[in-house]
Amino acid sequence: MSDIQVLTVDNEPLMLQALRIIIDAAPGFSLMGEATNGIEAVNFCAGNSPDVILMDMQMPRMNGVEATEIITTSYPDISVLAITAFSSEEFLVPALRAGAAGYIIKDSEPKEILDAIRAVFDGSAAISPSVSQDLIKAIREAHETKSSVPEGMTRIPLSERELQILRLLARGMNNPEIALEMHVAETTVKAHLGRVMAKFGVRDRVQTLIRAAQFGLVELHMD
Repeated sequence: MSDIQVLTVDNEPLMLQALRIIIDAAPGFSLMGEATNGIEAVNFCAGNSPDVILMDMQMPRMNGVEATEIITTSYPDISVLAITAFSSEEFLVPALRAGAAGYIIKDSEPKEILDAIRAVFDGSAAISPSVSQDLIKAIREAHETKSSVPEGMTRIPLSERELQILRLLARGMNNPEIALEMHVAETTVKAHLGRVMAKFGVRDRVQTLIRAAQFGLVELHMD
């Protein structure tokens, strides 16, 4: 299996150096390039195809949210993992809505960063535990605020099995846990989730959950 090719984007040289050390020392990962702002990141993707981008949110010239939206729209095979010093909704919600597949904070342990990179590469969501409650709160607000439904969007019919998977997803279960709960193969869960994503017009589990909340299809609880 080839290494996961990573692009790091941050305007702080020390952060780029720290990420370089983490990635270079980890088997199965390769640092493809570095950028110091969103414009450089977008330009890099025009001529290269990283698997995962570690994207800072606060940068000069073009911030991480703007760059994430451009990249995920223009290059859907590239996964963006937001990495920032802040765990507040100020950056969390815009980053996820822009298409980021995950959101972690900069003081995460090296293993957590590598696990998050692999998770988004594999098509799963990666959210730091410290921001998971912010995510739940944001999705609840999307469910409770009718104006959060994009203009012109109509409710999309789902099968009972697809609805069941969404509800288990909203409880924080991963694919193996959902498969165990439903007594089906994990590949079956992936296939159903893939169809839901296609119907919703989204590309990852986080966006799927946000869209399901917008439609009022899931109930979320703060623990």
